[in-house]
Amino acid sequence: MTGWEAAVLDGGPADGVRMKVSGRPRVIQVTHPCQVDDAPPGVHAEAVYLYRRDYTVTGEPLRYGFDVASP
Repeated sequence: MTGWEAAVLDGGPADGVRMKVSGRPRVIQVTHPCQVDDAPPGVHAEAVYLYRRDYTVTGEPLRYGFDVASP
């Protein structure tokens, strides 16, 4: 396992977000809360966005590109 490395998200709703990742994950999942109408107590909805690692980038910051086809 590698230590913490800088990474940046490219494209999509989280474009430009920077973070630290450990172990060079293949996919980063980003969620964003959605407003719900008349939901029972405790029910919530979140939009899910996936970012896939760009394997052509081997140094920091690692890059993760928005996957428009997911999920």
